[in-house]
Amino acid sequence: MSWNARRKFIILFGICAVGMTLLALALVATLYQAPSCHDEKQNNDEAGIDCGGPCTVLCTALERAPRVLFTQALVKGDGRTDIIAEVENQNIAAGARQVPYTLTLYGFDQVLVRQMSGTLDLPPPPNAVASVYIPNIPTGNQKVIHAFLTIDPMAVTWVPMPTDPRILPVVSNTTLLGTTTEPRVDAVVTNPGVTTLFDIPLVGMIRDAAGQVIAASQTIITSLPAQGETTATFTWNTGFASVPASIEVLPVVPLP
Repeated sequence: MSWNARRKFIILFGICAVGMTLLALALVATLYQAPSCHDEKQNNDEAGIDCGGPCTVLCTALERAPRVLFTQALVKGDGRTDIIAEVENQNIAAGARQVPYTLTLYGFDQVLVRQMSGTLDLPPPPNAVASVYIPNIPTGNQKVIHAFLTIDPMAVTWVPMPTDPRILPVVSNTTLLGTTTEPRVDAVVTNPGVTTLFDIPLVGMIRDAAGQVIAASQTIITSLPAQGETTATFTWNTGFASVPASIEVLPVVPLP
């Protein structure tokens, strides 16, 4: 091969090599997808497909369904019923926001009185129990005998949450006051944080000696300064059905 032919070959080979390199780079840029939590593949140190590891969704195999601790109907004498319930998050380091639930009320002979729905947040331990209080549900002439709060585990989206991200007010010095016909509960509420807390719902529950909830009420603290304290008051227009044995006041603070 002459030098002229060899030089043409080298130039042509170089052009082809550059062309192939550019084509390869274009194909990689076009076809390659970086691992993500939405690519329907188990990659990027995920514990499952698009879950666990760096992803914000807990894998189904690691999930534990919420547990409804109790649902109590508190019947009033004016065609209304209050409902108080508690739901426990059984996951160690995970929480769930806007968990849908269904509340079903039955009267005598399993007659359906009312069915309604709502949502609640389930924080991680150590504050893994969430309260649900729904006052003044119209039930007409039907007396509510049984109440059930149910949650479909498949409708819950659990996200890794090593600690409770909320700033919770501290409740202390709960005191039963008032009269037997118009009882009242006062509780001291303290803000341990460095920022003001606004619009904090608090649920107060009265239990009898058997641990049964015999009364419940709710109040809202509109503003609680950092490191400050205030007194929350719960009132009832009628006396309790039995002798109160314990008082529990719980803040209902949504997950951020």
